[in-house]
Amino acid sequence: MTDTYTRLVSDGPGRNIAKKLGLPQPAALRRYEPGQALLTGPVVVQGSTPGADKLAAELLSWDLDVRRHPVPAEKLGAIILVLDEVEHPGDLEKPVLAAAASLRDLRPGGRVITVSRPASEASSPAAAAARQGVDGFLRSLAKELRAGATGNGVLLANGVEPTSPSSLGAIRFFLSGRSSFVDGQFLEVSSAAGALPADTDKPLAGKVAVVTGAARGIGAQIARTLYRDGATLVLVDIPAAGEQLAAVANEVRATALQLDISAADAGQRIIDHAVQRHGKLDIVVHNAGITRDKLLANMDQARWSSVININIAAQLRINEALLASEHFRSSPRIVSVASTSGIAGNRGQTNYAASKGGVMGMVRATAPIVGARGGTINAVAPGFIETEMTARIPFAVREIARRLNSLQQGGLPSDVAETIAFLASDAAGGINGEVLRVCGQNLVGA
Repeated sequence: MTDTYTRLVSDGPGRNIAKKLGLPQPAALRRYEPGQALLTGPVVVQGSTPGADKLAAELLSWDLDVRRHPVPAEKLGAIILVLDEVEHPGDLEKPVLAAAASLRDLRPGGRVITVSRPASEASSPAAAAARQGVDGFLRSLAKELRAGATGNGVLLANGVEPTSPSSLGAIRFFLSGRSSFVDGQFLEVSSAAGALPADTDKPLAGKVAVVTGAARGIGAQIARTLYRDGATLVLVDIPAAGEQLAAVANEVRATALQLDISAADAGQRIIDHAVQRHGKLDIVVHNAGITRDKLLANMDQARWSSVININIAAQLRINEALLASEHFRSSPRIVSVASTSGIAGNRGQTNYAASKGGVMGMVRATAPIVGARGGTINAVAPGFIETEMTARIPFAVREIARRLNSLQQGGLPSDVAETIAFLASDAAGGINGEVLRVCGQNLVGA
């Protein structure tokens, strides 16, 4: 779906008129394309801890132009603020204000990343206050950035270093164009597991992945992105979408499975198909979902039960089959699509919000079980994404929803797909039980 307003104010007379009237001026986001540089411009790694020194050395090995201290007026690609040893709120002043001096030099589409530790694991009230202070600081800073720049944070659990595989994986994701619509968010790295790919353009090479709800929209884009990243695919959708499913499957050289995921044997049928056709199963992406919106006062049993059954109950049944199968035991990855509606709620979506909140609860509770076999389960929570669904929202409401985030625009299906591809990769092997919002830093959900 075309965002006509953004196109009109992006250049020429429209841009000048918007500026004079004080209207939003969304910037073109820096999105990933295979073969492109990780980012343009030097990276400043600020912080005086051993972790900061080690991280700077690691980034140098990525052929990045790394600075430990900024050069005045030099245009920067990113600022990484390493705060892994703060023990008191007063410890924030010096590094934060040092970073502030460089913000005006951040290039369009630049990145600010904090590296800190969870407040929940602090050993003292003062340390917890400092760590939680990083949260408030980063989320506020992300709202101040302009020209498509984003701010995000990496949280390192106790014992995890800034240079552990998934710490580096998360930093690389946040630096890249893959995270263009992820803003003001934190990812916790809970273990030192994971591995950076030898080929950064094909991080899923050799993996077999299942995507449900793959016939159209976000699901079809997930399929395209996983295929681009090297995965072999099994695409699942209902028989009524068979023609569209076949078209997407042909596009990405996948096998197609026409299946109602709410069927009692859906999980076993998915496993059998993947193993018979491809010999194994590594990744499952739970994307299939429906909406049946009504105010709760007008909600009937059919609308409520159909949404709960498809959006969460089916995932629970499929996961039970996966976790019982001997074919899903080699560093398995599960990624579920939730929604910001399940976090903030949406008028007329009590059933949908309950189902998506359920997805997030399921992910957190299943994480220790999957983690015990060296795997991970995570969720992405999209906000306003330009799809056929959001195209049906009334014009005025749609425009407001687009502009009420830090990036002043809706996201694209590719933004959701890029995040899922990262969480499905070995680079995220130490990230488990997380819910990552893909919303441009807003809670308007769909």
